[in-house]
Amino acid sequence: MLPTMDSSMSEYLDSIAEWSGAREDWRPVSRWAVLAWLVFYALFLIYAFNMHGGYLFIDSANLVVHEGGHLLFAWFGPTLCLWGGTILQWLVPLLLAAYFFHERQPAAFVFCMFFFFENWLYTATYMADARAMALPLVTTGDPDYVEHDWNTIFSSLGVLPYDTRIAAVVRLLGWCGMLASTALLAARLKTTKP
Repeated sequence: MLPTMDSSMSEYLDSIAEWSGAREDWRPVSRWAVLAWLVFYALFLIYAFNMHGGYLFIDSANLVVHEGGHLLFAWFGPTLCLWGGTILQWLVPLLLAAYFFHERQPAAFVFCMFFFFENWLYTATYMADARAMALPLVTTGDPDYVEHDWNTIFSSLGVLPYDTRIAAVVRLLGWCGMLASTALLAARLKTTKP
């Protein structure tokens, strides 16, 4: 009898779950460590909220990774060079989160996911500036030729007039992701020991 599509898909998903370590228990984290991390996240969320979309202290690190992404992806042509800043900026914390998920380290996984989504706030601010182009721009190349990534991207996609709407959705998703990451860690309080 030939395997059905459902059974082969199920087997494939089972193999991914097995490989990823998703069936393993998370490593233990003390209640005090979870509480300390929750205080950190709460304070950071308050700080970010009070900045109203402004530049956060962590954004200096995000900027370095973003600019490095342009250099790294420049090897693959001008389109990927342009998108490469945001790709690497989002990819670094996401890949670190995947690693810590595989290793079943909950505090490190949540930290990386939290800052993966925090990057969305930074990206949303840059996106919202696509038409106005009021933000100071940084480049690793010729300072006489600086282009606004999102002005160029949105213009090429024909969505430049919607820059602030797209940015609002990205910002909302970033906030939702940061809150969900924090909630995931808070759920650990039920399973931690003092």
